[in-house]
Amino acid sequence: MKRQLWCFCVLAASASVFAASATAQEKRQRADLVIAGGTVVTMDAERRILEDGAIAVKGDAIVDVGTRAQIEAKYAAATHIDARGKLVLPGFINGHTHVPMTLLRGLKDDVTLDVWLKNYIFPAEAKNVTEDFVRWGTRLAAAEMIRGGVTTFADMYYFEDAIAEETKAAGMRGILGESWLDFPVPDNKNEAEAAAYTEKFLKRWQGDPLIHAAVAPHSIYLCSQKTLHDVQALAQKYHAPILIHVAEIKKELDDSLAQNHATPVQYMNRIGLLGPDVIAAHCVWVDETDRKLLAAKGVGCVHNPASNMMLASGVAPVIEERAAGVAVGLGTDGPSGSNNDLNLMEEMDLAAKLQKIAKMDARALGAKGVVEMATIEGAKALHLEKEIGSLEPGKKADITLINLNEPNAVPMYDAYSQLAYALKGSDVETVIIGGRVVMRDRKLLTLRETEIITKAREYGKKVESSLK
Repeated sequence: MKRQLWCFCVLAASASVFAASATAQEKRQRADLVIAGGTVVTMDAERRILEDGAIAVKGDAIVDVGTRAQIEAKYAAATHIDARGKLVLPGFINGHTHVPMTLLRGLKDDVTLDVWLKNYIFPAEAKNVTEDFVRWGTRLAAAEMIRGGVTTFADMYYFEDAIAEETKAAGMRGILGESWLDFPVPDNKNEAEAAAYTEKFLKRWQGDPLIHAAVAPHSIYLCSQKTLHDVQALAQKYHAPILIHVAEIKKELDDSLAQNHATPVQYMNRIGLLGPDVIAAHCVWVDETDRKLLAAKGVGCVHNPASNMMLASGVAPVIEERAAGVAVGLGTDGPSGSNNDLNLMEEMDLAAKLQKIAKMDARALGAKGVVEMATIEGAKALHLEKEIGSLEPGKKADITLINLNEPNAVPMYDAYSQLAYALKGSDVETVIIGGRVVMRDRKLLTLRETEIITKAREYGKKVESSLK
């Protein structure tokens, strides 16, 4: 009898524990994805780093960030990613590039910007750039960027509508600008054609969750004042960003002083072009007055250290720009001649070291600063800081996981230092964009990589043959 009573009590207690567990399970909120157990580098306002941290995602957005114990107790998810032994951080933001130029990678190196553009790139583009070329170049670039942890990029090129289609198909986020120049280009032979194409492009992509359609006048030296005003009118009509090269080389500054009696930035301000819709690439040759103007007008700047070094364009005054209140992001520039890859982690390393050697001060632009430029400051430069750039509830679930179990990754004393100076793009393991896993354990899930590489080699032969 006592044994029966004991058994009954044990069974009752077990049932009670099971019921309590079931009740706890029922009370947990539903999430689509939980990433748990890693070192979470939030890049939020407090720059919190959570050891054994976790993130809950529902739909395309982050719903919660906390410790693993907190998140796993609060959320039940359809998909769970074990992030132990990994850094978990916001996806990197490549603030300036020309992605189809992957197919012109290494075409001509070791020349000045003006010679490179006029003698090699423009002729090669005239003979080779078609919509099909642009599609395959974008696919190749998307594969390279995802493998390096980039989730968002800003692009200036031709056939931008096709670039948008391929960007969306790859699952990436893009600020994509249709290029305008004052001479015939591969997709539009005059300004009227460019205006019609761009307006159709802007209309099509309004409200898309991944694609932000933009207008991209090349520069003040390849676009007349009329073209710049036409671009601005179109951008304002559709509330679209304006992407433009600004003060990249000394010749641009000298020519502007001679022709406009003003620096490039002050000329743009004089004609009413500067504003919070502008994303200015480079900003190398800018003085104190320029920096104050850029900050006051809310212009975002994008620093491209590898490109500026490769073309000997100069050293952007990044420290002074940031001190003036300018949001400064990081970019790779186009992967041809100005920089032959799309490796944003390399740009972090170069950005810090370039400032140090230029200032002859090892304390200049530290690791934390360049990680900010690749994430939250990069988002501010693109005017998207409310959507991306940090791991916070309500922001888009753009997340990169980096493997810390590699020889170059250990030991780790400081996460920012490790990111800036030790870790490589090849250490990126998993990438999530808008809640969608686009690479898992180094396997691309949205792109047919082997096919893309084969096609890129074919295009390489065509381009080489066309220039003989």
